[in-house]
Amino acid sequence: MAGILSSLRNTVIAGFVLAFILELMYLNGGGTFDTAFYAFLFRWLHVLSGVMWIGLLYYFNFVQIPNMPNIPDEQKPAIGKVIAPAALWWFRWGAMSTLVTGLILGYLNGYIHDALSLGAMNDFAVPKNIAIGIGMWLGIIMWFNVWFVIWPNQKKALGIVEADADTKAASARTAMLFSRTNTMLSIPMLFAMVAAQNLY
Repeated sequence: MAGILSSLRNTVIAGFVLAFILELMYLNGGGTFDTAFYAFLFRWLHVLSGVMWIGLLYYFNFVQIPNMPNIPDEQKPAIGKVIAPAALWWFRWGAMSTLVTGLILGYLNGYIHDALSLGAMNDFAVPKNIAIGIGMWLGIIMWFNVWFVIWPNQKKALGIVEADADTKAASARTAMLFSRTNTMLSIPMLFAMVAAQNLY
């Protein structure tokens, strides 16, 4: 067991193996690889990706940013050169995976048009689909912020791309403000997603 748990790679592989065993139990119980199964599969991948994305968003905003002033200057390069770039890689790709699996899920469940148009294209729009659409649009805005505002500014702030001291400081502030914007938007986004499943 220590061989599995002492390696992150092995731990993740073991998690997927356990999930596969659960899938085999589903198939042995008479389940089939139909549209409902694939909708479930992409919902699971969507939630898994979202946990990675929003978990790191909350790590940055609730842990890293507030505690940076408490870290001695000589230790800050460990955060800026090692921890933050790795966390930002998973953060970006968690956002991308959440967006892609969410759009596929909307397509498989047949509500993608209703959701993305917020019911404007359908005289008989379903409130559940409008709620999920609000969540989707908030998620799309957050994804855009990650890829086109936060990451380009973090590259400057962390010295991944060349920038002078004033630009680094301005970029760090811009990245922080948009990260805080995403933290704020994550609350109604998650509310809309859960509401679509439970209130309608």
